[in-house]
Amino acid sequence: MANKVLILVVLALFTVALVGCVTHTHIVGKGAPTNGKKVEQRQWYAVWGFVDINKVDTAKMAGDASDYTIKTRYNVIDAVVSWLLGGFSIYSRTVTVIK
Repeated sequence: MANKVLILVVLALFTVALVGCVTHTHIVGKGAPTNGKKVEQRQWYAVWGFVDINKVDTAKMAGDASDYTIKTRYNVIDAVVSWLLGGFSIYSRTVTVIK
């Protein structure tokens, strides 16, 4: 029994450690200033990414800025959501625009 719990704890820690590795960064123009303002939205999708549940408009999030950075990432909250709703094929990711 203790071995099973230890294995589950190690797998959970391993999963959480890998979550930070899934990040994509897109630089628009010269990119965001060092102390730029962050705007964040959660993007929901189903059927393993084939169907968008909601649209995230990064241009709208950036507003009138011509230089900004877009980061899409799969963080701990997204991992928990995917773990809970993955059986229904519903997943999320976090989209951040820094302007």
